[in-house]
Amino acid sequence: MTIKERFIHYTTFDTQSDDHSTSSPSTDKQWALLKALKEELIALGVKDVELSSHGVLYAHIPSNSTKEIVPTIGFIAHVDTALEMSGKDVKARVINNYDGKAITLNQAQNIIMDPEHFPALKRVVGDDLVVTDGTTLLGADDKAGVAIIMTLVESLVHQDAPIHGPIAIAFTPDEEIGRGVENFDLARMGADYAYTIDGSDIEFANYENFNAASAVVTIAGKSIHPGDAKDKMVNSILVAMEFNALLPSEDVPAKTEGYQGFNHVTAIEGGVNKTVVEYIIRNHDMEKLEKQMRDFQDAAAKLNEKYGQGTVDLMVKKGYRNMGPLLKKDPAALHHLEAAYHALGLPLSYVPIRGGTDGAELSYRGMLTPNLGTGGFNMHGRYEFASLNQMQKMVDILTQMVKIG
Repeated sequence: MTIKERFIHYTTFDTQSDDHSTSSPSTDKQWALLKALKEELIALGVKDVELSSHGVLYAHIPSNSTKEIVPTIGFIAHVDTALEMSGKDVKARVINNYDGKAITLNQAQNIIMDPEHFPALKRVVGDDLVVTDGTTLLGADDKAGVAIIMTLVESLVHQDAPIHGPIAIAFTPDEEIGRGVENFDLARMGADYAYTIDGSDIEFANYENFNAASAVVTIAGKSIHPGDAKDKMVNSILVAMEFNALLPSEDVPAKTEGYQGFNHVTAIEGGVNKTVVEYIIRNHDMEKLEKQMRDFQDAAAKLNEKYGQGTVDLMVKKGYRNMGPLLKKDPAALHHLEAAYHALGLPLSYVPIRGGTDGAELSYRGMLTPNLGTGGFNMHGRYEFASLNQMQKMVDILTQMVKIG
């Protein structure tokens, strides 16, 4: 099966996760792809394959060298797709030798992807692209990563495979809702270090990610008939607006980039009596994240002083951490990656992830796990597309990484 055939086949599975579910995986439909991947691995001849009760699929390919002892390298991708748009009934279409012009995804609905608005297209002129019909996301995040790993596996189980070291494979559920590795068995994986194949342009790799925190602000109002409300009413909606105004106005996603952190309001619901506001808080620098968390505490204290104690109830908690300091201290996984790119004559740059990665938690649990690109772009929406050329190059890169000699 070609990487194109494999990837398009995987996009036909609806594997959207659910952030309101407590099961693992969070949706039953993720099992369909996980079970299909298990059967495909077995059909390819992989002997050590296990699908756990929590939906983590593990596989191992032993070294075919009888001489050298080398590290066991792991490769990980997730099967679920994002919540922002449906991944059901994906109608993938291949555009061969992309000419750099605007792409009509859906003529009937006038959905057009123009490189002037989506500059990532300018990086893939001449490539074969896979796009949607504009009514769903594509699922390249992370079925492109799944297809890359499975194509690597197929190449390594042949008798004429290059001499390689031991390889550990894992496919996980629920990455999109932050639960991708909550049931991940490091001992079962057995890798010295690993790589998530879950990025975008393959020219860029990631070993730094945000430190994360979240905040829930619950505001208790006082509802009085508006005709008799003077000096009595406390409208919790207005207090919520006042709370947000006390936070630094420049510290929002729309005004930050690179290593700059942000406070991002993600949900607000309420009325006069009660309003609940949810935020995510992000920064690459832990000290700066702590300062942002104090900004929330200061805003709550100020409003409680103004309107009375108990008006604002604030719950702030930390989430995942930046794996950058760990990989700077022990850069073996980065050096291995750099050597593969150098051997293939490919450019490589490191860019910080303005988000999270399963690799962060895995790194803090003892398996250092930077993130590599997939050739997927414009993730989580109707304009998502994947470069088959970049996907195949990533297969070549992973092959080079596991080669001995």
